[in-house]
Amino acid sequence: MSSDQNNMSGATQEISTVRWLIETALLVLLAFVLAQGIKTYLVQAFVIPSGSMIPTIHEGDRVFAEKITYRFLRGPERGDVIVFHNPDYDPVDAQANPPILIKRVIAVEGQTVDLKDGNVVVNGRVLDEPYTHGKPSDPLDPAIRYPLKLAKGTMWVMGDNRTNSGDSRALGPVKVKAAIGRAVWTYWPLNAFGKLR
Repeated sequence: MSSDQNNMSGATQEISTVRWLIETALLVLLAFVLAQGIKTYLVQAFVIPSGSMIPTIHEGDRVFAEKITYRFLRGPERGDVIVFHNPDYDPVDAQANPPILIKRVIAVEGQTVDLKDGNVVVNGRVLDEPYTHGKPSDPLDPAIRYPLKLAKGTMWVMGDNRTNSGDSRALGPVKVKAAIGRAVWTYWPLNAFGKLR
C-alpha cells in the first residue's frame, strides 16, 4: 500500500469520526429540544410535596400532569386534580411554602362557595365528596367572607386531606392562569400506579 493510500485512509477515518461526533451532537440536541417541547406543551412530571391530597395522592408520589386540556381545549372544571403555581410562594420559606401545589378544583368562576358545618357548599348544594380524608372543611382565614362568589378567571381549590391542607380556605380564590396542568396519572410508587380520580 502506498503512503498516499495510507494518508487517504487516515483522512477518511478522521472525516468519519468528525461526522459521527456531529451527528451524535445533533441527536442529543434534538432529544433535548423534543423533551423540552413535551414538558412545556404536553405533559410534565411532578413530585407531590405534602400530604394535603391524601387519600388520593400521598407525599412523595409522582404524577403526570397533562397540559393540552387547559392550554387548548377548556379551563379547569370542578373535580379536576390540578397542578398550579402557588400564589403565596416565598422562596425564603420554600420548604413550608412550595412553588407548585396540587389540589382539587371545587368551584369555578361565577359559582358561589360556602363552608357550613364542616361541609363544602357550591351554589347552595352540599357537595358529595367521597374522595376526602377528614371531614372538617372549615374556614382557615377569617378575612375570607362566606358565601363567596368566584370572580371571572378564578377557581376554588381544596386538598382532599381537609384537616391538613393549605388551600383556598387560606389562599382565597386562585387565578385560572396559575394552572400548569391537570394531574391525570400516578406513576410512582408502583402500588399507586394508575389514573387519578
